[in-house]
Amino acid sequence: MRKAILGALGAALLATGAASPAAAALQVFACEPEWAALAHEIGGDKVSIYAATTGVQDPHLIQARPSLISKARTADLTVCTGAELEIGWLPMIVSQSANKKIAPGQRGVFQPTDYVKLLETPASLDRSQGDIHAGGNPHIQSDPRNMLPVGKALADRFAELDPANAATYRARYAAFATNWTAALKKWQTEAAPLRGVSIAVQHRSWVYLENWLGLHRVVALEPKPGVPPSSGYLAQVLEVLKKQPVKMIIRAAYEDERPSEFVGGRAGVPAVMLPYTIGGSDQAKDLHSLYDDTINRMLKALK
Repeated sequence: MRKAILGALGAALLATGAASPAAAALQVFACEPEWAALAHEIGGDKVSIYAATTGVQDPHLIQARPSLISKARTADLTVCTGAELEIGWLPMIVSQSANKKIAPGQRGVFQPTDYVKLLETPASLDRSQGDIHAGGNPHIQSDPRNMLPVGKALADRFAELDPANAATYRARYAAFATNWTAALKKWQTEAAPLRGVSIAVQHRSWVYLENWLGLHRVVALEPKPGVPPSSGYLAQVLEVLKKQPVKMIIRAAYEDERPSEFVGGRAGVPAVMLPYTIGGSDQAKDLHSLYDDTINRMLKALK
């Protein structure tokens, strides 16, 4: 019953961009669907949430549209991944909004990547290596364990900005943490067959998923992060896979399916689309079903 209710809430959130009445105490501008959903879990009807992107949009490449600037203008808080994921569009939106609350360095800026240990932090920054992030890989949402420290920090920030409802935020986080810990145990059991499985990835956005489930990444289909593969490079990938076979090739819902389908067809392994975030598939309607669907799709490919 709880998951059904959350599913309905999540669907409404993604469909309308708002999850609570206009008179709510805090106006939240969430850059990605997963953080909009987490904000709703923690804030309930005490916050009004606008989701700036959908599950089928590349979070690296968003246009700073007037509608986004308008929403940012009235925000009390931005909840955006950080670690340069939104570097190509968010600074422009914040600047154009002229909203001092969400200016860099203000308490109206909340970045989930500040509250987890980032993986793949480069030893040196060299843009010739592709679209790398100086602070580390920002795609932390693919490991559901990260929702606990981020959720705790978000509850604390809500309480700081809206002290009248501080007790509500902390109580809602406590309830969320209890349910989420139970869900993590369930997912860990269900995903046990995936431990040690070799995979290829289209973009290097799955390191946290790999770390969580014990997957072994053999190769990426992009020659450098964010650089589309040429036919020549994909031929090299196929040579690698002849020597080091994989069980599947995974890509995000927003990515071009052609490279993974091409390589998968010639290597004789399934190309698997994973939702990446809420709304990336019809089944990924809220935080719980996001990870349910991710695991189910990989287990189906393994069979």
